[in-house]
Amino acid sequence: MFNPGNFPPKPFELYILEMKKSNLAIPATLLAIICVQGGASIAKQLFPAIGAIGTVTLRIVLSAVLLTLINRPNRQKWQYCAIYGIGLAAMNLIFYMAIQRIPLGLAVTVEFAGPLFLALALSRKLLDVVWALLACVGILLIVPWQNDHVDLIGLGLAFLAGMFWALYIIMGGKVSKIMDGKDAVTTGMIFASLVIIPFTIWDGAVFNLTPTIFVKGLGVAILSSALPFSLEMMALKKLPAKTFSILMSLEPAFAALSGLVFLAEELSFLQWISIACVIAASIGTTVFNKKSLSHE
Repeated sequence: MFNPGNFPPKPFELYILEMKKSNLAIPATLLAIICVQGGASIAKQLFPAIGAIGTVTLRIVLSAVLLTLINRPNRQKWQYCAIYGIGLAAMNLIFYMAIQRIPLGLAVTVEFAGPLFLALALSRKLLDVVWALLACVGILLIVPWQNDHVDLIGLGLAFLAGMFWALYIIMGGKVSKIMDGKDAVTTGMIFASLVIIPFTIWDGAVFNLTPTIFVKGLGVAILSSALPFSLEMMALKKLPAKTFSILMSLEPAFAALSGLVFLAEELSFLQWISIACVIAASIGTTVFNKKSLSHE
């Protein structure tokens, strides 16, 4: 916006600038969600050949290599990314072990308990709690309680992955304020690779790697890590952690659609209703946050 002379920008101009930054962050988050769930659908197809640990290793290590070659991160602040990288590795490893046992849409919805609890912990308004509770109802509805064959280990792994997802959101927000976003996500991937490699050697399935599996793994690395984590890092720098947490609740819908289209994983009508509850919570918190900003 044009500002003649050396006068500081007016409050309204600052508000418009802030809104533009926020508007770019939201599409970046949505694009990251689409990439992650598309990549997860490809990743699940690799499980019969190299298992969950081998697949997540391909994803993280190849992403680290790609991002390092592209970004060439500054090494002076690497120590700030250690916890971020550990959380990244744990979140992905445990989540892949979960979707090896349960459908993708179910796993992502249960995993969202982590960002949901984070949103509740950071809430300062009653309306924030209402939206978070609506998302909670959706999570409870999607679990097939009436099914005697429900995989409790898979559900538990998805829930645990959600806790590390919350850690990823918190640490990502802090790291992005200390160092450049590209450096942060690249360095985080390098630390995540160091964490995951011992599990890979112990598992051994990755040694069944073929050129075809490698190419698919490279696609998973780009779609599920390199591109979306870079987009999310940009978004975390512009959005409050609370807003980002519930905005990410769109993940279950995209996960369910990806599972249906690419993996033929069907959900019941009640489970689709539960996903709608989670989406409603996401839309509600985003819209009302904008309205509250416009009145400040």
